[in-house]
Amino acid sequence: MAKHKSAEKRARQAEKVRIRNRSWKSRIKTSAKKILKTIEEKDFSNIDELFRSFVSVVDRAAGKGVIKRNTAARKKSRMAKRILAAKTVQNLSS
Repeated sequence: MAKHKSAEKRARQAEKVRIRNRSWKSRIKTSAKKILKTIEEKDFSNIDELFRSFVSVVDRAAGKGVIKRNTAARKKSRMAKRILAAKTVQNLSS
């Protein structure tokens, strides 16, 4: 455990940041799961709105330093590809 006063303070700060980061990462995962569930159910009525909120959450997390900018870009790109593929399959089958 930390012995110096400054080390104790850094430990307290690190714990706060860890909890904040975990919260943001959880938001990202929840938002992604909502989109994937919508794709699975083939209900594309509000998929654009869900994707916009996903992009917003990911960009805000990247802006706060929770995830790196390239990681955010990769997550957005992969989700967009999944949505497009699902929409294409839906259009071909109908």
